[in-house]
Amino acid sequence: EVIEFLKNPEKFQELGGRIPSGILLVGPPGTGKTLLARAVAGEADVPFHARSGSDFVDRWVGEGSRAVRNLFDLARSKMPCIVYIDEIDSLGTKRSATISSGGDREYQQTTNALLTELEGFKKYPGVVFMASTNNPGNLDEALLRPGRLDRHIMVLLPDAKGREEILKVHTKKIPLAPDVDLVTIA
Repeated sequence: EVIEFLKNPEKFQELGGRIPSGILLVGPPGTGKTLLARAVAGEADVPFHARSGSDFVDRWVGEGSRAVRNLFDLARSKMPCIVYIDEIDSLGTKRSATISSGGDREYQQTTNALLTELEGFKKYPGVVFMASTNNPGNLDEALLRPGRLDRHIMVLLPDAKGREEILKVHTKKIPLAPDVDLVTIA
């Protein structure tokens, strides 16, 4: 659906449809959430602007929120495109209502900058926001409300057939001994 939208947004708009504001990929480590997001951008042939959540919180005062704004400014200048934040839980964990230290306030300013940018996405339908996490229960409720990360997709570990297909992709250009059985390995 996202690929089709990015390739031909007019088709969706003529019918009154809209793409989800944000897509959250949820699953254990190693399931290919980042590769899936990158593949969507590749299939749609659009720019892929990816960052890790920790890229925004390991900064000087004011720099985290500025980095969020810069990422979204870049995305708006390159529409259509995908903005992807891996490990969004390191940026968007539940905020507390208690009085916080300076570091916590900076962290909350960065989270607030992200929430503000996502709220403004309605004006930029050519930008699709994707994020991933291993711990959806740790995310701030404001990130999960409608209009932000409003579609959640479970990305589970592959079964034996899935592992076999992955092995086929990775061994496609590699000479294998005659006794190598990908089904057994999978």
